[in-house]
Amino acid sequence: MSIQGRRERERAEREKLIITAARELAESEGWDAVTTRRLAAEIEYSQPVLYSHFKGKGAIMAAVAVEGCAELAAELRAARTAAPGPGEALADVAAAYTDFAERRPALYDVMFVRDVDLPFATPEAPPALQEAFGELRESVRPFAGGDDVDVLTETFWSGLHGLLILMRDGRMHREHHELRVAVLLRRFAA
Repeated sequence: MSIQGRRERERAEREKLIITAARELAESEGWDAVTTRRLAAEIEYSQPVLYSHFKGKGAIMAAVAVEGCAELAAELRAARTAAPGPGEALADVAAAYTDFAERRPALYDVMFVRDVDLPFATPEAPPALQEAFGELRESVRPFAGGDDVDVLTETFWSGLHGLLILMRDGRMHREHHELRVAVLLRRFAA
C-alpha cells in the first residue's frame, strides 16, 4: 500500500471517528453539547485536526445528517420491499420512519429539524437525501392517481413528521399516536 493510500485511509477513519463521536454526544447530551472543543477531547485529537476535516460544527452536523439519511433510506427500503402490497408497504414505511425517529431523536433532529447547510428538494441534494426521499416516494407512488408524486410524497412526509414532532414535544398525547398514523394512512391511501 502506498503512503498516499494509507494517509487517505487514515483521513477517512478520522472523519468517521468525528462523525460517530458527534452522533453519540448528541444522542446522550443533545446538540448543544456538541462543540469542536468537546469533540476534539472526545476523539483525542486537536481542534485544528477537526477543522482540517470540517469547517465547523455546522459541517459536522451536515455530515451526520447525510449519514443518517443513508441509514433511514436503508430502513425504509427494507420495510417497503418486504411488504406484500402497496397498502402494507405504505404502513410499514410509516412505521419504520416513526421507529427511526423515536430510536434516534438527536439524529432525526439534525436530519429534519435543525438548520443544516444541505440542499433539500433539489438535484444538488446529496445522494443519501435523495435515496431517503425516493423510498418515501416509492411507497406513495401507487396512491398518486393524477397527483404529482413528489408533491404527494412531501405531503405524506410532512404528515408523518408533524405527528412525530408534535407528539414528541408533548403537544399531542403519545397514547394516540398509532391511531393518528392509522387515520393518516387511511385518508392518504383512500
